[in-house]
Amino acid sequence: DFAEELLDIANAHADLLYIKTDGSLDDGMELVSHPCTMDYHINEFPWEDIMHRAVRQGYRSHQTSTCGLHLHVNRNAFSDNQEGQDEVISRILYFVEHHWNELLKFSRRSEYTMNRWAARYGYEHTPKAIMDKAKKGGNGRYAAVNLCNYHTVEFRLFRGTLKYNTFIATIQLVNRICDAAMYNTDDSIAKLSWSDFVADITEPELIQYLKERQLYVNEEVCAEEEM
Repeated sequence: DFAEELLDIANAHADLLYIKTDGSLDDGMELVSHPCTMDYHINEFPWEDIMHRAVRQGYRSHQTSTCGLHLHVNRNAFSDNQEGQDEVISRILYFVEHHWNELLKFSRRSEYTMNRWAARYGYEHTPKAIMDKAKKGGNGRYAAVNLCNYHTVEFRLFRGTLKYNTFIATIQLVNRICDAAMYNTDDSIAKLSWSDFVADITEPELIQYLKERQLYVNEEVCAEEEM
């Protein structure tokens, strides 16, 4: 009954969402959207109404040990050929490894849950070296950036959420990472600092979330110092 309520909201005007079971959920469900642009997710997709209804139904996503927010990006968004796609994907992997600590803070996951559900490949000095490691790696789909899917690259870093601003900010961050990988060379992305990366951000939801996470981290540091 609850699933039907959510589907009625999502698919009132177009077929946007389907729901399935997941082996990690004892009493819950996985919401899966059909492919959409970022603009459609933000301006057309009724995510805010869906999330509010799920909260009223008693569901949780953040305060649980199982739920993750997984974002898929079509490989053909990077290039129309595999060689070009691999170049961009290698720079995505490099960015994630190079800025792992910052992304861990953003993800709201602990080191333990990240290692269990979204493990890193390990830092290398070049994007190509990380790509080679990823292709040989034994993480399977439980990698921070999962390359097992034929048509998509899956970002698995993020803890689940039913907070709309956090959801939108996460989409915007992934979009920014993809842009950085597409419009930088291997050399320039190696020189791209986190502060330079966030300095160009203009999306209000992402700016707000980054400020909230930094405040949260600062409060944690102060609490540890007092102890």
